[in-house]
Amino acid sequence: MSDSRNWSLKMHNIESCSCSHGCGCQFGGFPTSENGGCQAIIGYEVIEGHLDGLDLAGLKMVLVASWPKAMHEGNGDGALFIDKSASAEQVAALATIMSGQHGGMPVEAIATLFSAFDGPIMADIDIRVDEFNSFVAIDGILETEQTPHVNPVTGDENRVHITYPGGGFLWNDGKVGRTKVLKVNHGPIAFNFADTFAANAIVEWPNG
Repeated sequence: MSDSRNWSLKMHNIESCSCSHGCGCQFGGFPTSENGGCQAIIGYEVIEGHLDGLDLAGLKMVLVASWPKAMHEGNGDGALFIDKSASAEQVAALATIMSGQHGGMPVEAIATLFSAFDGPIMADIDIRVDEFNSFVAIDGILETEQTPHVNPVTGDENRVHITYPGGGFLWNDGKVGRTKVLKVNHGPIAFNFADTFAANAIVEWPNG
């Protein structure tokens, strides 16, 4: 059950998943990955944020997830990594927000989709935000690098921009490309893909 503490997060959302280009999970409801499931890395860098009076700006975290089928069917394995630069109070704030304990969408819904979840795990997180060329890594555990689509005839970059006029579940306005690498090795969550769906967006999530 959620409590009434006030929070908001405005973040860079660097998202890579195992779906083919067009992400069936987001746009059609069902994954289009080779294995029929959904595997993802989402890196976050907080631009502005708080839990009550606690400032969360500048913090970094990474969510990794693996679902055997469509994510809305649940039964997923997940883990949350938070950068070592965060204080104990900031770690607790991010962990409770992301677990849906303080309510608010989309975190309240996402929290119901896991049957096993690990974290928060403290780590050195490398996040580089660069529109179509963003990068997220934790040494020895996970890595994803995004690149633009390329026109096969001209060789020019195809810089794809997708918007949800009525608002999306995770983000409303995203720069969409492809993965150069997408891999995780963390306990039961282990996968390795390339040339799959990638998106870079700014999300604004409040609970009020």
